[in-house]
Amino acid sequence: MVTAGLAREQGFVLHALTINYGQRHIVELQAARAIATRLQVARHVELSVDLRALGGSALTDNIDVPKDGIGDDIPVTYVPARNLVFLSLTTAFAEASGAHDIFIGVNALDYSGYPDCRPEFIQSFMETANLATRAGVEEGSPFRIHAPLQHMSKADIARETNRLGLDSALSWSCYDPLPEGDPCGACDSCRLRRKGFADAGLVDGLKYPADAPAV
Repeated sequence: MVTAGLAREQGFVLHALTINYGQRHIVELQAARAIATRLQVARHVELSVDLRALGGSALTDNIDVPKDGIGDDIPVTYVPARNLVFLSLTTAFAEASGAHDIFIGVNALDYSGYPDCRPEFIQSFMETANLATRAGVEEGSPFRIHAPLQHMSKADIARETNRLGLDSALSWSCYDPLPEGDPCGACDSCRLRRKGFADAGLVDGLKYPADAPAV
């Protein structure tokens, strides 16, 4: 949401791609639709690529999502090559749409456990995209990949949400939603988000359980 808001602020016309990859936090698809409507995107495409068939992640398999705090190793919530898959599909979407600028909301500062969030990967993929497409061959290097949140802290991102006038309640971060649809408040993603809003001195629009662990 913040990435799209920043792109719009820079004058870009927004074309949004949402991917249903079999994630347990399927509620994020509803959030994506609400954000696309609020930001008045020109086109919003939803694709289904069921990564559950491949396995290997707590987000797609019957593996418990950790709730005991943030570790130093690559977590079980890592989905094998997810951003590589996502960016490949987004590049195809961009090329078909005649777009040259691709925005992705990866963040590596607060939590660098995911290898496909690193600046080295983003730079490498941009070079690959320009080698592997007709647009790249005919136009040289047409694709630019923007990762505006890459080096922001979660508090910085929360502040940008507020500055851009965006409604944090529309967005979603939780990996393991409660049966009633609220965020769990305890998974890594919830903890990082909650801490970001707390550090920024802002109120998160999402509702968390009263017994959620302190951040």
